[in-house]
Amino acid sequence: MAELYIRVAEDENEEPMEIPSEDDGTVLLSTVAAQFPGACGLRYRNPVSQCMRGVRLVEGILHAPENDWGSLVYVVNYPKDNKRKMDEMDAASAVKMKRSIEKTSDLIILGLPWKTSEQDLKDYFATFGEVIMVQVKRDVKTGNSKGFGFVRFTEYETQSKVISQRHMIDGRWCDCKLPNSKAGPDEPMRSRKIFVGRCTEDITTDELRQFFMQYGEVTDVFIPKPFRAFAFVTFADDQVASALCGEDLIIKGVSVHISNAEPKHNNKAPHWQ
Repeated sequence: MAELYIRVAEDENEEPMEIPSEDDGTVLLSTVAAQFPGACGLRYRNPVSQCMRGVRLVEGILHAPENDWGSLVYVVNYPKDNKRKMDEMDAASAVKMKRSIEKTSDLIILGLPWKTSEQDLKDYFATFGEVIMVQVKRDVKTGNSKGFGFVRFTEYETQSKVISQRHMIDGRWCDCKLPNSKAGPDEPMRSRKIFVGRCTEDITTDELRQFFMQYGEVTDVFIPKPFRAFAFVTFADDQVASALCGEDLIIKGVSVHISNAEPKHNNKAPHWQ
């Protein structure tokens, strides 16, 4: 019988490859394996029953169905373990490809020291990977830092690494996260409200409101009665509140300390209650 080529594919839906037969019309398994490493046989879909049928294999030799390969496309068989490994490799490649095409986002940096400059930020974050952009948010009128900023990286993996840890910048711990991301159901209320300690009795709610409006929109100011030397200020933006926490500010010549206002339903009572 003259040499002919049979059509072989790794999957029914893939483009087939032509594999040469031997002079007697058989096909060596080694010939198939040379093009499809790990192959252990062939199968084909029966035109009548539409079921898959295996090609007879004897001592490494594949024999044509009814002595005629015809124009069918033959699909490669792999041992189950090999196929599983190939599927795992394909899955790993898919994950790697997905990561490579995922886009990075602007990350917000909370708790920045007032003295930190954009160059300081760039120098710090450049140790993690290539930085596209850094920005320190500043008050329009005074030019002073608002205590938070933004950074963006070239690689998605770098972004993930930066988000996963806290950062010591200019001697202070800072958090870096996706804007508007929350740590839990209580986070929005906890982070929008600040505790203003060391207040004096002559400080009014209006004065507190006017003072803190330079950092962002203030939605509420509360001074307990009878007076207890502290107050609460709530912002519309939790990022502004987070940026102020830990700072000492001067209001009417008095140094006040800003910290988190913990929700009252916490199991542990706040130290100021």
